[in-house]
This record gives sequence, C-alpha cells and structure tokens, in this order.
Amino acid sequence: MLPLDGFRVLDLTRFLSGPYCTMVLAELGAEVIKVEQPITGDDSRRLAPKVNGESYPFAMPNRSKRSISIDLKSDRGRELFLRLARDADLVIENFRPGVMRKLGIDYDAVRAARPDVLYCSISGFGQTGPYRDRPGFDIMAQGAIGLMRMTGEPGGRPAKVGIAINDIAAGATAIYSVLAAQIKRARTGTGQHIDISLVDAGLAWTVWESGAYFATGEVPQGTGTRHRRSTPYQAYRTADGYVTIGANNDRLWVRLVSDVLDRPDWLTDPRFVTLADRMDHIDELEVEIERITTMRATEEWIKLLERAGVPGGPVLTYDEALADPHVQASGMLVDLEHPLIGAMRTIGPPTKFSDLDFRVRGPAPWLGQHTAQVLRDSGVDDAELGELFASGVAYDAHPDLERS
Repeated sequence: MLPLDGFRVLDLTRFLSGPYCTMVLAELGAEVIKVEQPITGDDSRRLAPKVNGESYPFAMPNRSKRSISIDLKSDRGRELFLRLARDADLVIENFRPGVMRKLGIDYDAVRAARPDVLYCSISGFGQTGPYRDRPGFDIMAQGAIGLMRMTGEPGGRPAKVGIAINDIAAGATAIYSVLAAQIKRARTGTGQHIDISLVDAGLAWTVWESGAYFATGEVPQGTGTRHRRSTPYQAYRTADGYVTIGANNDRLWVRLVSDVLDRPDWLTDPRFVTLADRMDHIDELEVEIERITTMRATEEWIKLLERAGVPGGPVLTYDEALADPHVQASGMLVDLEHPLIGAMRTIGPPTKFSDLDFRVRGPAPWLGQHTAQVLRDSGVDDAELGELFASGVAYDAHPDLERS
C-alpha cells in the first residue's frame, strides 16, 4: 500500500513546476489525471529532442500519470471537467492568476462541485501583490530574487543556476504543502486553496544569504564555486580538471594542509591561522592551493583527500555523472518502455524507504491517451463519447493505438 492510494488529482499544470509536483504525488500512489488542451497539450510537449514525434523532456516529469484531452474553453469541456472534479481530492494548476476564473474552473467553481477539495495554484508571483498578473517563468523568478546576481564568477555577468531551480523549488513546495493540507483535511474534513509562487518558493531557499543580510546588510554577490562563509570550500584546478575540497572547519583544515597538501607551515601563517584569516585572504589561499593542486591529476587528489578524511571529489560533466559507478549502483537510472518512444531511460525517485515502494509507475502518456477511459468511468456513454470526439471537445492524439 502506498500513502496516497485512492487520492485523485486533476492536473492542469504544464512545463515543470506543477508536473514535478504531480509526478512525485503519482509515485507516492496518487491517481494523477493530466488534463490537456486538444491538439497542443502541455506546452513542454513541443520541446526537443523528440523520438517518434514524442518529446523526451516532456516524458521526464510526466511519467506515472494518465492523460485526458478536453477543450476547457468550451461549455461542454468545462462541464466534463467539473464532473471529474466531483471525485477529485486535488486540482492543481500553474496558469497566470485569473485564467482559471475565465475558464469557469477556479477554486470557487470547483469547490461548488467538491466542497472539501484541495486546490493548488502555482504561478510566477502568486495570487496577490502588485506583480500577480505578470507572466513568470523560472528565469524571471531567478532574476527577481537575486539568484542571478549571486551565481557565477565575481564581477561577471548575471548567471542563471544551471537547472530550473525556482521551478523545482515551487514544485517541491507544492508537494509538502499538498500533503500538509491533506493531513488537515483528513482531520477536519475541510479543503482549501494553496497559493504558491516561484518567487516565494525560491526566496525561501536563500537561508544563509538572508541571515547575513538581516544581520549586517551584506548583499550576496557571485562567488564562483566558493562558499560564502567558509574556506577552503570550492573547486580547485588540477593537472587535468578540477577537484572539490571541503575543509571547512579547523579539524579538516589541519588534515588538508598537513596530510594532503604537505604545507604544515600554513597552520602558523598569519594569513591562514583562523577561519576569519582565511576568509580575509581567500584569493591568496586559492592561488596557493592551486599552485599545488595543478601538479597532480584529479583522481590522485581524490585518493589523498579520502585517505586523510577530507571531503573532496571530481567536477564531472553530466554524462560523466550518469556513468559514475556510484550513480549506476544507486538505482537512480530507470529503464522504461514508452508506447511511442520505445525503450527509454529516466531519473528515478531519490528516496530509499525501508518499507515503501517508491518508484516510477510507468511512462508518460501520449496526449489524450486515457481520454475515453476516464470519461467512461465518469459516466459518459459510448454515444456521447463519439460526439465529444467528433466535435473536438475530447481528443486522443493516437486513437488507432490500443488505449491502456
């Protein structure tokens, strides 16, 4: 048994923040029905690369779900959605504020069909405030909360975090918020509207940066791979690449300089005696360390660091990371069979439970793959179903294939 068995989700989200949330809910047992517009579907379905016409990036956060395609801009489509909402525990959407109201499927409309429903809205700037109507993707949120000014090399151009960090932050925030709301609903029988923004979710992750700013007014700047409060804690050049070193307390510092770098004299060097000294002379420390680390290959340094008990490691490219034997052994790479793409690979759930079967449940659906099945289950007979498909209110991108 999974913790969310019997929990039904109507998923109106697209791109990444919402789909990431509902992917996790699905793999915790929820029945996630992805509701998509006919013909186009989730905007991320157009993202390359594609295999047999299906977007591989779309398939990553939309696995373990079912897809129905109905025209929510039509009266009939709205009626069908509200019929489905009567049996839904959660409705989740990530459109701009006001879009759901225009479609007639906002929180108030859905609550009229299901009084105790949970309704989660994810948007760039949230449902309130002066920027609520602004469109907001991940990069806008990164720019709006200062991340692009604290990422990258000192004095360099603003830099985006390498992944869509605010999208994932919002999706992760939605996961725990939905679970908290469901616990409350189970105890009290009441639903609620959950308002999450990319900006707020990302800002909540600036934990140490906010501490420094509120204490002293320090505005975080780009620091490359350095830690803001401690050193040595960064990537250093080697003879063939880079090595990360995390000697960020006095015990590890002694081990690093004595047993790895063979520079015990640094223990009494007035530039490096205390952490405060090392932070004051961080540029000099980097130069001194790299004079040594560039004399050997990365793997040699990793062995020396490991022997001395100092945290360290390589700086890999993504393909190297996926080929790493530790990643291979961790079960994070999962092979699937997609009905159109064929054999494919995805990144699996990261948590290892002792007694919970948390895993990928199946591949992402093609657009409208389960439209007929879900509508039949809601009481639509075959004659009406034929009319819905004929009129374009209902859609299946591949009606010639067996539905499952």
